[in-house]
This record gives sequence, C-alpha cells and structure tokens, in this order.
Amino acid sequence: MAMENYASRNIDEIHTDVLSQSRQACYKARDAFFACLEKESGKKPTEIGSVGLQYPAECKNSRAEFEKNCRPAWVKHFDRLYCRNKTSQRLLEDKETRRGPLLLPQPYTFKPTSST
Repeated sequence: MAMENYASRNIDEIHTDVLSQSRQACYKARDAFFACLEKESGKKPTEIGSVGLQYPAECKNSRAEFEKNCRPAWVKHFDRLYCRNKTSQRLLEDKETRRGPLLLPQPYTFKPTSST
C-alpha cells in the first residue's frame, strides 16, 4: 500500500535541493556558519539553533543563509555533528579533570593485630 502511494506521486518531479549545485551551496553556507562560530567563540551565545546548538547574535546572518540553503534535516544533522565534535574535543583537551593517574583498587592485605 505504501509503495502504491509513493509510486502514484509525480515521478517527474526533481528535488533541486539535492542536486550538486545545491549541495555545494549548502556546504558553503554550513562552513561559513561554523567558521563564524569559531571566530566568535569568545562571545556569549544568545541564539538557539536546532538540537540545542547555541550561537552568538553576530552569526545570525550566516545561520539564516545556512538554513535557507540546506534542507532542515541536513541542518539538524550538521548541528548534531558540530556539537558532538566540540564535546569530544573539549573532553580530550580538558586537563582540569585529569589530575594524576587513575588509581585502581588494590587487594586488601590482612594485617593481624597483636593480642596481649
């Protein structure tokens, strides 16, 4: 039944947002937005994108271009990738939480007490 509904759609319709030129425009807009995020990383994020990504107001124009040139599912996907990569990078570079070697539990040795 689902295949019949899918097949009955207009098969001559071309989704222009997945063609090569549109993908390239999407990637350019994505890269410009993420470059803005890196450049403005010291500023307080005031805007909220998808999946909880926060960005400063200075990147609002590049975010609008990013959302205009890419499918919403792609925007969400790229936002998730960016957040995951930043989290991983922060965990790997965070030296505050790694203070010394990891101490494993040692076997207990019984020490008899002397009884008098």
